[in-house]
Amino acid sequence: MKNFISKIFLIISLLLASCSNELEPVIVVEPIIEGTSISAFSFLKSNNPSLQNDIDLVIENKMISGRLVDKVSIENLVATFEHDGLEVVVNSIKQTSDVTFNNYSNLVTYTVKTTDGREEDYVIDLAKFTGLPIIYLDINGDLPIDSKEDYREGNISIDGGRNFSDFTETEMKIRGRGNSTWFVHPKKPYQLKFSDKTEILGMPEDKKWIFLAEYSDKTMMRNTMAFEMGYISNLDWTPQSTFTEVFINNKYNGTYNITQKVEESDNRVALGDTGYLLEIDQLSRLDADDVYFYTNDFLINIKEPSLDYDSAEYNFAKNLLNEFETVLNSEQFKDPIDGYAKYIDIDSFIDWYLISEIVKNQDSKRFSSIFLNVIPGEKIKMGPLWDFDLAFGNVNYSDCEYPTGFWVKDHAWYSRLFEDEAFLAKVKTRFSYFRDNQDFILDKMDSYASYLKYAQQENDDKWNTIGIYVWPNPVVYNSYEEEVAHLKSWYSERMDWLENAYDNL
Repeated sequence: MKNFISKIFLIISLLLASCSNELEPVIVVEPIIEGTSISAFSFLKSNNPSLQNDIDLVIENKMISGRLVDKVSIENLVATFEHDGLEVVVNSIKQTSDVTFNNYSNLVTYTVKTTDGREEDYVIDLAKFTGLPIIYLDINGDLPIDSKEDYREGNISIDGGRNFSDFTETEMKIRGRGNSTWFVHPKKPYQLKFSDKTEILGMPEDKKWIFLAEYSDKTMMRNTMAFEMGYISNLDWTPQSTFTEVFINNKYNGTYNITQKVEESDNRVALGDTGYLLEIDQLSRLDADDVYFYTNDFLINIKEPSLDYDSAEYNFAKNLLNEFETVLNSEQFKDPIDGYAKYIDIDSFIDWYLISEIVKNQDSKRFSSIFLNVIPGEKIKMGPLWDFDLAFGNVNYSDCEYPTGFWVKDHAWYSRLFEDEAFLAKVKTRFSYFRDNQDFILDKMDSYASYLKYAQQENDDKWNTIGIYVWPNPVVYNSYEEEVAHLKSWYSERMDWLENAYDNL
């Protein structure tokens, strides 16, 4: 159309010049060159009364992104945009700036077209709040969640956003959880419980769900990255997790990592009717009703099933672990028939070790969250993975701060296992697998950092952690991007050091 108008002006100019008795200059109007660019994109309050402010989106290459902080619907928004083409269409429907409305719950593709058949696609990514699913917790009586022992009753609902189904309001109970994360930090972790097994956020149904606060981990992804390593390992099960925003009694409480709980379940640690879930732990961390026993090296808490002291089931677990430890420390421990291999699933022991060593997890040498499981008649397995907020160098009171040096290798059982050349050879071979997947993990870090780009801003506005020392951070950076860069650099240096160290063992 623009080219046609330009040609008309040119013809008229020529006709006028030919009709004149005097020579006059001919005015030539150059045709307007159409393009395929969108140069501006926004949502104005004047066109969208539900908005509190205008929203200007950022154009980067062919991606146009922004976010809607207001708690309003994004299903019928009118866009204001500028382009240099003939027309703009969405799903073959012509778009008129300041007039046409669309549903931006999902990505929307705007196509700029020209008269001569050229076109270019632009993807509109309008995030609702931070783009994460949003959990709303309404506690009866607007009471605070202030106890690790006593549940508060209330309701939960979830706005699943772009990636998950919505979750209609359902009754639940919730209480605090954790140790240092509960007592030291202001942003609290929680355990939520349904009366019946329930699926949420695309994760298999169960009753109990954990809300990790990720307060001291300013990247908020250390637990998740350890889980990612678990997903590509030989471990039977690794918790699934999903980042969400959480509102409690209509007040924003920050970004949380919602995870499956480490417990016996068909969808979690599958132990059948006779299996045991055990944890190496500390006496000071146990609850009054916990049942535990000692080996020469560790206190072992029987997490499941619920047992009585000196029962046949209790004595089975106690005797099995002590027998394994005795054989491990005996002269014939290397014997492939009567040595330690008779008692343990070596593949699970190696993968649990390597993941814990790669991330140099503070608690994995001897302290806590060291899980193992066994079904009578089968071998002892290590796992599942749990509690990695103090991994990847995020601690200032031990050598775990540094990417160099062994740590979990000095675990009492593993230090002995490494004396067996056959075990060491298997560790070296298996480390090569995780080394080959190093770029996969680094890409995951980038992907999660991008996914959390708005969430980390809101979470920091709430809790003010970026640029501030939080126990036990060894370093403090002034931006989220620097925190992520440090995580990636630490991990890469760690992998380089381990490769050289294993080669020299």
